[in-house]
Amino acid sequence: MLVRRQFLATATLAATGVAAGLPLFSRPARAEQVFSSMNVFVPAGPGGGWDGLGRAIEQVSRQAGLVGSFQFENVGGAGGTVGLPRFVAQRRSRGDSIMIGGAIMVGAVLANRSPVGLKDTTPLARLITEPGIIVVPAESDIKDIKGLLAALKENPGGTSVAGGSAGGIDHIVLGLMLKSQGRSAKDGSYVAFAGGGPAQAAILGAQVKAGISGISEFAEQVKAGRMRALATTGETRSLDGVPTLKESGVDIAMGNWRGVFGPPGMKPADKEKMVKFFTDLDALPAWREMCERQGWERAHLSGDAFAEFLKQDEAATGTVLKEVGLV
Repeated sequence: MLVRRQFLATATLAATGVAAGLPLFSRPARAEQVFSSMNVFVPAGPGGGWDGLGRAIEQVSRQAGLVGSFQFENVGGAGGTVGLPRFVAQRRSRGDSIMIGGAIMVGAVLANRSPVGLKDTTPLARLITEPGIIVVPAESDIKDIKGLLAALKENPGGTSVAGGSAGGIDHIVLGLMLKSQGRSAKDGSYVAFAGGGPAQAAILGAQVKAGISGISEFAEQVKAGRMRALATTGETRSLDGVPTLKESGVDIAMGNWRGVFGPPGMKPADKEKMVKFFTDLDALPAWREMCERQGWERAHLSGDAFAEFLKQDEAATGTVLKEVGLV
């Protein structure tokens, strides 16, 4: 997660894209199999960013011959803090199990005061970052980001905004937008959803005024003309014709990182094997192609370096959540 004043260190597949299936790639040369089977725990519902990253890992590594088969388990709720304790308790010491997570979980653990956090896992690798996007239904009378900012300033409680779990990056973006207009995050009307699919349905059904999520969550709906993109949250433009918040006069630049974690109690050899696996995966041409197609930025950071990044990220996130009144 990345913000203008360096409060975070760095920074999903679209819900429709996951439902329709991932894009196919030319089959690479077969490599020596590393895992006969891999168990992937996703602490969110199907169709969101974490699930999409897990499915992307499956597709690329199976096509490359690195893994024989995958088993997925989805347990959603509260920014991952419902599923996280289950992963920690049930997968302890297993060398073939990973959990998908990221910046949203860091904020959710703090906002929900969860007794179990990422500190109870084994950090393996940060893989990608993704800027966010702010949208409204295509028929909305809000035509641009200035119109949304004006609505947030005039009537924050009546301007409902859909996003991911409370305390996550979407919530933080809204809080900072409100603050830029002289309002508090507590004045806003944030509607938290467990995944990209439900949030998307609420926006398309005009049940909320606007929505915030990762670009890949809403990109297909924007292209299809069912949503209007108002702004993106990166340092530079991510979509043609769509300005960044900074270009629009709001000094906010944020991205959403995602990565993989092992269970607690992993043997050093098992951890080393997993770290190497994701380092090799990141170097595959098929993985680079996957990231380009999904609008992800590769942000590989592994092992101890990733663990140190997490400590910094947690401290910085806590500072921002307090600053915007979310904890």
